[in-house]
Amino acid sequence: MTQVQQTNPIEQILREYPVMILDGALATELEQHGCDLDDPLWSARVLLENPDVIVQVHADYFRAGADCAITSSYQATVEGFGKRGIGEQQSLELIRKTVELAVQARDDVWAEVQGEAAEHVFGNESNGKKQTAVAMGKRAAARPRPIVAASVGPYGAYLADGSEYVGHYGVSDETLSAFHRPRITALLEAGADILAFETIPSLQEAQVLVALLKEFPNAYAWLSFSLKDGTAISEGTLLEECARLLDAEPQIAAIGLNCAPMEVVTEAVGILSRASDKPIIVYPNSGEIYDAVTKTWSGQGTCGSMSDASEQWVAAGAKLIGGCCRTTPQQIGELAKKWRK
Repeated sequence: MTQVQQTNPIEQILREYPVMILDGALATELEQHGCDLDDPLWSARVLLENPDVIVQVHADYFRAGADCAITSSYQATVEGFGKRGIGEQQSLELIRKTVELAVQARDDVWAEVQGEAAEHVFGNESNGKKQTAVAMGKRAAARPRPIVAASVGPYGAYLADGSEYVGHYGVSDETLSAFHRPRITALLEAGADILAFETIPSLQEAQVLVALLKEFPNAYAWLSFSLKDGTAISEGTLLEECARLLDAEPQIAAIGLNCAPMEVVTEAVGILSRASDKPIIVYPNSGEIYDAVTKTWSGQGTCGSMSDASEQWVAAGAKLIGGCCRTTPQQIGELAKKWRK
């Protein structure tokens, strides 16, 4: 396989900008566009049925100011597609497609932001929209060219039973390696800028992913855990231990957490930043509670104050900030306004 990524894109962005802005929820935004995700494939189902909507959601986040799109491959696996009667080759094509869709959205929006497509998009329209095009062009100088992070969800996501928030799979390292390797290969072949090992609930799976990454020496990844609380990952290992182990891995570009409630973020970031010199990444959920059995959310969301809370996270050491489940382009836009002054 040809390796296409030879530089650390996170390092490049953070060299020029104090904070890197991630996107927000994909699946719940797809639902807002009328997609039915009541399926073990979750957002990967839309790859089969309506991929143009995925491009639209990615574009919404880029237009809001995101520096990075996370692809729709979180639950896109050879095994998962196989349960739907899809063969291995077609499954790998669909996995590669998740990168292609995000790249399409990025390139389209970046052309708009640069003003290269201003006449095409805004020509012959109202003066207000032309002013919007000018404003987008001015914003280009205040943000980096966005990147595409290829989502590598945990083994528990494939099980579709909430195991990514527990982590005790009871499977061998070899089983996890065989599960993750084809997807990682396909995502890198498709030209992803970086891999996103996300919602990882166990140290075992994190170590397997780090070992696999070494098979692709020119690739980089971030690794974000799901949390039990502000001090430990889902299966109970202390965050400090995880951070110290990952700190020595040169291909891991950032470490952190995702899909945790905002209330635990500041404590977790502080622990991670004290234990590691890696950039710290955080993209919490809305604060609502997910029921893996009924696949529904309940409780009160707290993400309306994400922009304000991000000040504490940055003060504690966070360098990459975005949103996970139930967050929106509007909230990412608020983050971008705060940190792209």
